[in-house]
Amino acid sequence: MPQIRVRFFAAAREAFGTKECSAEAATIDGLITTLTKDAATEAKTVISRSSFLVNAIAATDPHAALSEGDTVDVLPPFAGG
Repeated sequence: MPQIRVRFFAAAREAFGTKECSAEAATIDGLITTLTKDAATEAKTVISRSSFLVNAIAATDPHAALSEGDTVDVLPPFAGG
């Protein structure tokens, strides 16, 4: 199983209590499962609404393969004006 670097931004950072972690996952769906397994309800809610970048490219297929050393950014919706 590939080792993935995960970076959290904004509300995701607050919900997970860290700006970065590592996790083992083969896909974005697998990563979400891993990250939310023992997470608080708030973290599960935030990640369910988030979008993801894999190596700075928008991840549109949650089943696409992740590779060893990939970086996944978790981007919750941002408010703006």
